[in-house]
Amino acid sequence: MRLTINELQALKNQNIPIPMITAYDYTTARIVEASGIPIILVGDSLGQVVLGYKTTVPVTIEQIIHHTTAVVRGTKKAHIVADMPFMSFQSDLKSAVANAGQILKRSGAQSVKIEGGSHMAKTIKTLVEIGIPVMGHIGLTPQSYNQLSGYKVQGKSLKEASQLIADAISVQEAGAYGVVLELIPSEIAKIITGKLDIPTIGIGSGEYCDGQVQVINDVLGMDSSFQPKHSKRYTDLSSIIGESIKSYGEEVRNGKFPTEIESFSLPKDVYDNLINNIQD
Repeated sequence: MRLTINELQALKNQNIPIPMITAYDYTTARIVEASGIPIILVGDSLGQVVLGYKTTVPVTIEQIIHHTTAVVRGTKKAHIVADMPFMSFQSDLKSAVANAGQILKRSGAQSVKIEGGSHMAKTIKTLVEIGIPVMGHIGLTPQSYNQLSGYKVQGKSLKEASQLIADAISVQEAGAYGVVLELIPSEIAKIITGKLDIPTIGIGSGEYCDGQVQVINDVLGMDSSFQPKHSKRYTDLSSIIGESIKSYGEEVRNGKFPTEIESFSLPKDVYDNLINNIQD
């Protein structure tokens, strides 16, 4: 049985911190769930860390569905959240409903995530009313990269901070079951978390959120040349994987792999008969 949005709310009510992380494929999802993480986000961050795009903007619905389906196959208990990519929900309500429905129906995810605050409240409300659970996302909204002129901390002025608080309240009132707070000062995140009844999930927003979400590639150190300030590298897989592959390549070149251990053999009688037949 997968974690439900009601159980997620219960974690908030009991002041139990909520860990959340991204995954984009079957094998990684299995490892994440086995590690006890209750919520997995198939984020449009896959555009950057999996597909090599500069931003999340080029990610398509088909790509989200493709990767989410793999994550769903690899899990049984985790709540799977699928990102709604850029321009899959912004243009009109009809498109938002159709696209969110397709994502859930075809991928097997349990909810979708939508970027945007007060201006997205009507969209969130419409989706929730027809039975599609929605996680909100305010602060830095990566799909607005071009409008925001890059990835910057949001809410540093009084006007911006007040708007973030209003956005959070608006998202909750629209029916979202939770909201991601990305790259906002921890003081604002604390105020928002205190005002909201629904869980807040922070990324680069300090310690006062009800939960935290991170991009798995950052946590595992998959890119040796990139380490966001808001993330902590728990291991250095880039070096570990690189050294392992280097060793494999050297053993192949030196004739040390494969050995009899990694090979398969015919039964002796079959081999002898085969040789006799060839010689005949």
